[in-house]
Amino acid sequence: MSTLDARQLPKNQESLADYVTRQRETLGLSRQMVAQKAEIHLQSLGKIERGQTCSLNRRTLSGLAIALQVPMDYLESVARGQTETLGPSLKFCPHCWQPGTAPDPIWTDARAEFCFLCGTALQKCCAGCGEKLVSLTFRFCPFCGQSYQATSQAPSVSAVPE
Repeated sequence: MSTLDARQLPKNQESLADYVTRQRETLGLSRQMVAQKAEIHLQSLGKIERGQTCSLNRRTLSGLAIALQVPMDYLESVARGQTETLGPSLKFCPHCWQPGTAPDPIWTDARAEFCFLCGTALQKCCAGCGEKLVSLTFRFCPFCGQSYQATSQAPSVSAVPE
């Protein structure tokens, strides 16, 4: 599957019919080509694009995802009318991320909750102000100015002998 870009994301309130048609046209594919790649009947694809079918089985979802070069999650969410939570989300591991570097691509998966290297919960908002991460190009939150690295690590507690 190719690298995802913003044009592949479903638009807010976009129907399954509109989304499938838009993706097919963006790729410059005919209905027949998509049906062949998805291993579904041409009539089934026609019904999907006309909005006559909104409930898809796993085989059809999987085939369409491959043919349209989009994640199956996108198609499932559009079919359910829940597109507002889609898209790569910006997250980082407070232990593994180096400030100023791009986050590991696996962290941006919508289902990723923990770092695959160390098991730490991924951080997706500023610990200082709670705003959603918009960029990790810099190590400071653009809203409150607090360092992501400093706020993401638990403070060390040292025992003072008495």
